[in-house]
Amino acid sequence: MRRFLSNCKRVLRIARKPDKSEYLQVAKVTGLGILLVGFIGFLIMLAGYFLGAAPVT
Repeated sequence: MRRFLSNCKRVLRIARKPDKSEYLQVAKVTGLGILLVGFIGFLIMLAGYFLGAAPVT
């Protein structure tokens, strides 16, 4: 248990808040990931529609 607490203290000493540019970069990458997953889902739905496998509601 002491080793775990020691490691936690070490991590908290090293950790820091991201600055504005880092935060914006993470937000952009996250947004692009969400858009990519949505686009892939749309393509799968579209393929199912044209193949007659999935009804579009």
